[in-house]
Order: sequence, then structure tokens, then C-alpha cells
Amino acid sequence: MGTYRGLSEPVQSAQGENLLSSFKSDLIDFELRDRIAVLTLNRPEKRNAINDILIQDLHRFFSAPPSDALAVILKGNGDHFCAGLDLAEHRERDVAESFEHSRYWHRTFDLIQYGGLPVIAVMHGAVMGGGLELATTAHVRVAEPSTIYQLPEGRRGIYVGGGASIRVARVIGPGRMTEMMLTGRRRNAEEGQELGLSHYLVGDGEAFEKAIELADTITGNAPLANKMMLNTIQRIDRMGESEGYFVESLASALTQTSEDAREGMRAFLEKRKIRFDE
Repeated sequence: MGTYRGLSEPVQSAQGENLLSSFKSDLIDFELRDRIAVLTLNRPEKRNAINDILIQDLHRFFSAPPSDALAVILKGNGDHFCAGLDLAEHRERDVAESFEHSRYWHRTFDLIQYGGLPVIAVMHGAVMGGGLELATTAHVRVAEPSTIYQLPEGRRGIYVGGGASIRVARVIGPGRMTEMMLTGRRRNAEEGQELGLSHYLVGDGEAFEKAIELADTITGNAPLANKMMLNTIQRIDRMGESEGYFVESLASALTQTSEDAREGMRAFLEKRKIRFDE
């Protein structure tokens, strides 16, 4: 994939803790609001389409996010969330290069989904192709009425390569995904809500405010419990029943014996607000 551009190397302490408190990128704006990292894809003239530099910047951010961030909001500048792969900058690759390009997207999106930070996607306008693949890495998705979902790759003589066969198919089912690819059919915001592509459907211009509200709620959870929810549920879904029960018991034991659980019980008995960060 070449060298990373647009993002400085993360600063590490002697213990390896990421001390990066700011993110430098030409294609992604970064803001840290309290303990919420706000990432804004900033290619509005390209409908925030993903080129190699942008995917590299996402990879680097989620490889070493700011240590003081407890959640991430992902949104797009302008009228669209993300229109997918930037075909204007797409170059011909041989089979091996195309394979590695797809695998890099997989590794990047795995970092988003399983990196340990809750991610909330703010969706409006185009959520298409790789943009839909990116959106479905998020754990919570908020849509506005302008949102349009599409997997146009099949109509362009190509196949998805950023994980849609797994993530999108799990959300809407393989049959519906096949139909969307075969026909290029667009789904509107209401249909996407019914299919599970969004968890919340709000009014025009209201998605970011809703995402902040949700992030405030989520960051109030115990950090260990959040990590377990993000990493355990999806993995159990792919296990056999017996193995899933076993992993659930492990996750339950780890959280119930943590200091966070003891604080939660004390707060309940003392009838006060929980203070997980103290």
C-alpha cells in the first residue's frame, strides 16, 4: 500500500501508551470533544469517496487512537457520508495487488469494528459501496432522511472488496444483498431503517446531535463492559451454540468481578450516580 501520508506517527510513552491527542490529515478532520473523537471525512467535492490516502489515515487513527478518547463519531463533510471507492483515482492492479488492496480495507475496517472504541456513524446522502461497508463497521448508525444506500459494484463489472459480503450481508441478509448488487437498487432512509442499516432515523440535520447524545450515554458505561460488548457479541454470533455459551460465561465472569462492577453495586446500594472513572 506504500507509505502513510497525512497522519503523524503516534507518540508512545515508555509503557507503549498512545499519547496522541491530535490527528493530522488532509482528508479527515479530527476534533476531540470531551472524551468523544469526532472524525469527519473531508472530500466533499468527491462525495467523500475513499482513496488510498484516506483509507490509510483511517487505518493509522484506529491503530493508535488518542488515549483519552472513549468513543468515536464518524461523519462526512458536505451533502454525503461516503460514496465508496474513488473510481476516478482507481488504477489498474494485477490480481495480487487487487487482493492485497482488498485485504488492507479488511484490516482497516476490522480495527474500527474490533478496536475497542464504540463507533457511531452519522449518515446522510450517499452511503454507497465502500461507504456502506465503512458504515457497517460502526456499532451504532444514525441516518437522516436524505440517506441513500446502494451497492453499485455489480453494475460496474466488479465485486465488493471492503467486507460487505460479511458485514452488510449479516445486517440485511445474503438474499437482499445479492439483489441489491444484481440490480444496483437504491434503498432510501426508511427502507434502510427497516432493514437494520440504521438504528436511528432522525430529521434533517439532526443526526450529529443524536450521535453526541448517544456517545455521552455510551461513554458513561464501564470501559471494560463496553469492550466486552464490542468484541464478544459479534464473535459469539459466529460460534457454535456450546462455544458461544462458554465465551459468554467468560465475559460475564470478567466483568462481574471487576472494580467497575463493584462500583456499580455500591452506587446502586448508596443510591448515587455511578463513577466508573474514579
